[in-house]
Amino acid sequence: MDTKRYLSTTDVAKILGVSRITVFQRVKSGKIHAVKVGHSYVIDPADIGVVTGQAVSPKQKLVMNQAVKKTVAEYGDALRLLGKE
Repeated sequence: MDTKRYLSTTDVAKILGVSRITVFQRVKSGKIHAVKVGHSYVIDPADIGVVTGQAVSPKQKLVMNQAVKKTVAEYGDALRLLGKE
């Protein structure tokens, strides 16, 4: 694994403005996806957008699409009326 294209926990902590301990806690809880390399964790820069809220993960996108479909199914007529105003 080429760690040069990955971020260290220290790098991520600086980006997020939190401590390294917080980054480790978020890794352990699954909020930040990381890969253990030796005694360290590395984080793919693409995953930082999801953590900061600047990008949507595939799981989040699926949940949002399901919510939109449910809303349209239940309130479609009301939404069409509101769209005409």
